[in-house]
Amino acid sequence: MERVERKACFGGWQEVWEHDSETLRSPMRFAVYLPPDVQDAPVLYWLSGLTCSEQNFITKAGAQRYAAEHGLIVVAPDTSPRGQGIADVDDWDLGTGAGFYVNATEAPWFSHYQMADYVLHELHALITAHFPTNGRRSITGHSMGGHGALVLALRNPGTFASVSAFSPIVAPSQVPWGHKAFGAYLGDDRSAWAGWDAVELVKTASERLPLLVDQGDADGFLEEQLRPELLEKACEATNHPLTLRMQPGYDHSYYFIASFIGDHIAWHAEALQR
Repeated sequence: MERVERKACFGGWQEVWEHDSETLRSPMRFAVYLPPDVQDAPVLYWLSGLTCSEQNFITKAGAQRYAAEHGLIVVAPDTSPRGQGIADVDDWDLGTGAGFYVNATEAPWFSHYQMADYVLHELHALITAHFPTNGRRSITGHSMGGHGALVLALRNPGTFASVSAFSPIVAPSQVPWGHKAFGAYLGDDRSAWAGWDAVELVKTASERLPLLVDQGDADGFLEEQLRPELLEKACEATNHPLTLRMQPGYDHSYYFIASFIGDHIAWHAEALQR
């Protein structure tokens, strides 16, 4: 690994690292915030949304202040593989910057777009090997990344101490963003999509990991793409614990995330320290 950025921040360090990923077969960057006097700290993974890189979260969310207060390492990977030879299209919601945190099965995507395995296994192994963590982890994210956080937690019981999401795509099998991405990455067989859909996964979840979701009611994507009421209905039907907070006046931007990121980090810190 090579460190490409390091800035002092709230008594700790905001760093960005680059490495050659074996899983994605491409160079990857990820951000790491290290709180002051860090040793044996738990890790909170942040998954960003469409078009983002690791930079959006670390420069706009204001998470470092709260991570420093609670003694959490915060890791934010890029949203997809990038670079020469990586499959891509001239669309902002598919390909580069839009990996959807799935393991692609269809050509030409499957050669590089294995974001679920990257986050769960390769990235976590790197963080555990190279940073002063105790190995415990939680996960959160925004929009496409909120989908990723919910799905990775629901698919892998016992892996995360807690999970939360901002404005997540809760039912990609039922909305246009998901139709486009899943059709490309996973193929036309919609039965394969269910394994990457939080609403479907809640129905068969073996672990009752509480879900925290914040959603702005002025979000322009709310009715067509996000559909939080579908997750609420699925959780009610299965008695799965969900805290869904509809926030009046907030949109889909990082102004929204910055307003409530402190609540989410406190939620995860409590779970990680039990």
